Amino acid sequence: MQTSLLIKLVIAVITVSQLSSCAVVAVGGITATATVLADRRTAGVQAIDKGIEWEANSALSKRFGDNAHITVTSFNQKVLLTGEVKDADIKGEAGAYVKAMKNVRSVFNELRIGPNSSYTSRANDAYLESKIKTQMIFTEKLPSNSMAIVAEGSSVYLLGILTQDEANLAKKITSNTNGVKDVYVYFDIISDAEKTRLEKEGKATQSQSDSPPKY
Repeated sequence: MQTSLLIKLVIAVITVSQLSSCAVVAVGGITATATVLADRRTAGVQAIDKGIEWEANSALSKRFGDNAHITVTSFNQKVLLTGEVKDADIKGEAGAYVKAMKNVRSVFNELRIGPNSSYTSRANDAYLESKIKTQMIFTEKLPSNSMAIVAEGSSVYLLGILTQDEANLAKKITSNTNGVKDVYVYFDIISDAEKTRLEKEGKATQSQSDSPPKY
Protein backbone atom coordinates (compact mmCIF):
# COMPACT_ATOMS: atom_id res chain seq x y z
CA MET A 1 0.00 0.00 0.00
CA GLN A 2 1.38 3.40 -0.92
CA THR A 3 2.17 5.87 1.86
CA SER A 4 -0.21 8.52 0.51
CA LEU A 5 -3.10 6.05 0.49
CA LEU A 6 -2.28 4.89 4.01
CA ILE A 7 -2.26 8.50 5.20
CA LYS A 8 -5.63 9.19 3.59
CA LEU A 9 -7.18 6.06 5.05
CA VAL A 10 -5.96 6.84 8.57
CA ILE A 11 -7.27 10.40 8.43
CA ALA A 12 -10.55 9.31 6.90
CA VAL A 13 -11.18 6.73 9.59
CA ILE A 14 -10.69 9.34 12.30
CA THR A 15 -12.75 12.00 10.52
CA VAL A 16 -15.70 9.88 9.48
CA SER A 17 -15.94 7.25 12.17
CA GLN A 18 -15.33 9.46 15.21
CA LEU A 19 -13.23 6.84 16.98
CA SER A 20 -13.52 6.16 20.68
CA SER A 21 -10.77 7.43 22.96
CA CYS A 22 -9.27 3.94 23.21
CA ALA A 23 -9.09 3.61 19.43
CA VAL A 24 -7.55 7.05 19.13
CA VAL A 25 -4.82 6.05 21.57
CA ALA A 26 -4.21 2.88 19.56
CA VAL A 27 -3.65 4.75 16.30
CA GLY A 28 -2.19 7.90 17.82
CA GLY A 29 1.38 7.12 16.83
CA ILE A 30 0.38 6.34 13.26
CA THR A 31 -1.73 9.47 13.01
CA ALA A 32 1.03 11.72 14.32
CA THR A 33 3.48 10.23 11.83
CA ALA A 34 1.01 10.62 8.96
CA THR A 35 0.42 14.25 9.84
CA VAL A 36 4.12 15.07 9.77
CA LEU A 37 4.64 13.21 6.50
CA ALA A 38 1.71 14.78 4.65
CA ASP A 39 1.90 18.33 5.98
CA ARG A 40 3.95 20.81 3.98
CA ARG A 41 4.89 22.63 7.17
CA THR A 42 7.91 21.46 9.10
CA ALA A 43 7.26 19.63 12.36
CA GLY A 44 8.60 22.71 14.12
CA VAL A 45 6.13 25.06 12.42
CA GLN A 46 3.30 22.64 13.17
CA ALA A 47 4.27 22.81 16.84
CA ILE A 48 4.41 26.62 16.72
CA ASP A 49 0.93 26.74 15.17
CA LYS A 50 -0.46 24.51 17.91
CA GLY A 51 1.17 26.70 20.53
CA ILE A 52 -0.29 29.87 19.02
CA GLU A 53 -3.76 28.34 18.99
CA TRP A 54 -3.55 27.09 22.56
CA GLU A 55 -2.16 30.34 23.98
CA ALA A 56 -4.52 32.64 22.07
CA ASN A 57 -7.66 30.58 22.71
CA SER A 58 -6.87 30.39 26.41
CA ALA A 59 -6.04 34.08 26.77
CA LEU A 60 -9.01 35.38 24.79
CA SER A 61 -11.46 33.10 26.55
CA LYS A 62 -10.19 34.27 29.93
CA ARG A 63 -10.20 37.93 28.91
CA PHE A 64 -13.64 38.15 27.31
CA GLY A 65 -15.63 35.30 28.83
CA ASP A 66 -19.24 35.16 27.65
CA ASN A 67 -18.85 38.43 25.74
CA ALA A 68 -17.22 36.53 22.89
CA HIS A 69 -17.02 33.18 21.15
CA ILE A 70 -13.67 33.17 19.37
CA THR A 71 -11.98 30.38 17.46
CA VAL A 72 -8.26 30.77 16.74
CA THR A 73 -6.77 28.85 13.80
CA SER A 74 -3.07 29.08 12.95
CA PHE A 75 -1.51 27.62 9.81
CA ASN A 76 2.06 28.36 8.79
CA GLN A 77 1.98 31.08 11.48
CA LYS A 78 -0.87 32.94 9.76
CA VAL A 79 -3.75 33.30 12.22
CA LEU A 80 -7.46 33.37 11.47
CA LEU A 81 -9.97 34.62 14.04
CA THR A 82 -13.57 33.53 13.58
CA GLY A 83 -16.66 33.63 15.75
CA GLU A 84 -18.73 36.34 17.39
CA VAL A 85 -17.99 39.24 19.73
CA LYS A 86 -20.22 41.63 21.62
CA ASP A 87 -18.85 44.83 20.07
CA ALA A 88 -16.21 46.38 17.82
CA ASP A 89 -13.90 47.14 20.75
CA ILE A 90 -13.60 43.45 21.62
CA LYS A 91 -13.00 42.57 17.98
CA GLY A 92 -10.18 45.10 17.74
CA GLU A 93 -8.65 44.12 21.07
CA ALA A 94 -8.68 40.42 20.18
CA GLY A 95 -6.99 41.10 16.86
CA ALA A 96 -4.35 43.33 18.41
CA TYR A 97 -3.58 40.77 21.12
CA VAL A 98 -2.98 37.98 18.63
CA LYS A 99 -1.01 40.20 16.25
CA ALA A 100 1.41 41.01 19.08
CA MET A 101 2.03 37.35 19.90
CA LYS A 102 5.43 35.82 19.30
CA ASN A 103 5.78 33.86 16.03
CA VAL A 104 2.58 35.25 14.46
CA ARG A 105 3.17 36.35 10.85
CA SER A 106 -0.20 37.93 10.19
CA VAL A 107 -3.78 38.00 11.49
CA PHE A 108 -7.02 37.77 9.55
CA ASN A 109 -9.74 39.09 11.83
CA GLU A 110 -13.06 37.69 10.61
CA LEU A 111 -14.87 38.08 13.94
CA ARG A 112 -18.49 39.13 13.57
CA ILE A 113 -20.24 41.55 15.90
CA GLY A 114 -23.35 39.99 17.38
CA PRO A 115 -24.64 37.38 19.84
CA ASN A 116 -22.72 34.17 20.35
CA SER A 117 -23.73 31.38 17.96
CA SER A 118 -26.00 28.62 19.22
CA TYR A 119 -24.86 25.07 19.87
CA THR A 120 -27.02 23.99 16.94
CA SER A 121 -25.19 26.38 14.63
CA ARG A 122 -21.80 25.19 15.89
CA ALA A 123 -22.80 21.55 15.41
CA ASN A 124 -23.85 22.33 11.84
CA ASP A 125 -20.50 24.04 11.20
CA ALA A 126 -18.62 21.03 12.59
CA TYR A 127 -20.60 18.74 10.31
CA LEU A 128 -19.87 21.00 7.34
CA GLU A 129 -16.13 20.93 8.11
CA SER A 130 -16.25 17.13 8.31
CA LYS A 131 -18.01 16.84 4.94
CA ILE A 132 -15.48 19.08 3.21
CA LYS A 133 -12.48 17.36 4.82
CA THR A 134 -13.77 13.95 3.77
CA GLN A 135 -14.21 15.08 0.16
CA MET A 136 -10.72 16.58 0.07
CA ILE A 137 -9.09 13.52 1.60
CA PHE A 138 -10.28 11.39 -1.29
CA THR A 139 -9.51 13.93 -4.02
CA GLU A 140 -6.43 13.02 -6.00
CA LYS A 141 -3.64 15.61 -6.33
CA LEU A 142 -4.93 17.62 -3.39
CA PRO A 143 -2.77 17.73 -0.23
CA SER A 144 -5.71 17.72 2.16
CA ASN A 145 -3.53 17.43 5.25
CA SER A 146 -1.69 20.62 4.35
CA MET A 147 -4.81 22.73 4.83
CA ALA A 148 -6.97 24.02 7.65
CA ILE A 149 -10.73 24.16 7.09
CA VAL A 150 -12.88 26.34 9.34
CA ALA A 151 -16.66 26.72 9.10
CA GLU A 152 -18.41 29.52 10.95
CA GLY A 153 -22.05 30.39 10.32
CA SER A 154 -21.97 28.25 7.15
CA SER A 155 -19.14 30.39 5.75
CA VAL A 156 -15.94 28.42 5.15
CA TYR A 157 -12.38 29.68 5.54
CA LEU A 158 -9.43 27.82 4.00
CA LEU A 159 -5.76 28.14 4.94
CA GLY A 160 -2.85 26.15 3.56
CA ILE A 161 0.23 25.85 1.38
CA LEU A 162 -0.88 25.01 -2.16
CA THR A 163 -0.07 25.53 -5.81
CA GLN A 164 -2.54 27.67 -7.76
CA ASP A 165 -4.12 24.59 -9.35
CA GLU A 166 -4.50 22.94 -5.96
CA ALA A 167 -5.99 26.13 -4.52
CA ASN A 168 -8.52 26.34 -7.34
CA LEU A 169 -9.52 22.72 -6.80
CA ALA A 170 -9.89 23.16 -3.04
CA LYS A 171 -12.03 26.23 -3.54
CA LYS A 172 -14.20 24.44 -6.11
CA ILE A 173 -14.81 21.45 -3.86
CA THR A 174 -15.72 23.71 -0.94
CA SER A 175 -18.00 25.97 -3.00
CA ASN A 176 -19.86 22.95 -4.38
CA THR A 177 -20.48 21.41 -0.96
CA ASN A 178 -24.13 21.55 0.03
CA GLY A 179 -24.72 23.99 2.87
CA VAL A 180 -21.75 26.28 2.22
CA LYS A 181 -22.73 29.95 2.04
CA ASP A 182 -19.40 31.70 1.30
CA VAL A 183 -15.80 30.64 0.77
CA TYR A 184 -12.77 32.70 1.85
CA VAL A 185 -9.21 31.59 1.06
CA TYR A 186 -5.98 32.47 2.85
CA PHE A 187 -3.52 30.25 0.99
CA ASP A 188 0.21 30.62 0.63
CA ILE A 189 0.53 29.99 -3.12
CA ILE A 190 3.66 28.12 -4.15
CA SER A 191 5.14 27.20 -7.52
CA ASP A 192 5.26 23.67 -8.91
CA ALA A 193 9.01 23.74 -8.35
CA GLU A 194 8.49 24.63 -4.70
CA LYS A 195 5.92 21.86 -4.41
CA THR A 196 8.51 19.37 -5.67
CA ARG A 197 11.05 20.69 -3.18
CA LEU A 198 8.57 20.39 -0.33
CA GLU A 199 7.76 16.81 -1.24
CA LYS A 200 11.46 16.04 -0.94
CA GLU A 201 12.34 18.20 2.06
CA GLY A 202 9.02 18.87 3.81
CA LYS A 203 9.76 22.52 4.46
CA ALA A 204 7.77 25.59 3.40
CA THR A 205 9.06 29.09 2.86
CA GLN A 206 7.30 32.13 4.30
CA SER A 207 7.78 34.52 1.40
CA GLN A 208 4.19 34.55 0.20
CA SER A 209 1.81 37.50 0.34
CA ASP A 210 -0.20 37.95 3.54
CA SER A 211 -3.09 39.58 1.66
CA PRO A 212 -5.26 36.70 0.42
CA PRO A 213 -7.90 36.89 -2.27
CA LYS A 214 -11.48 36.41 -1.15
CA TYR A 215 -13.96 34.60 -3.35
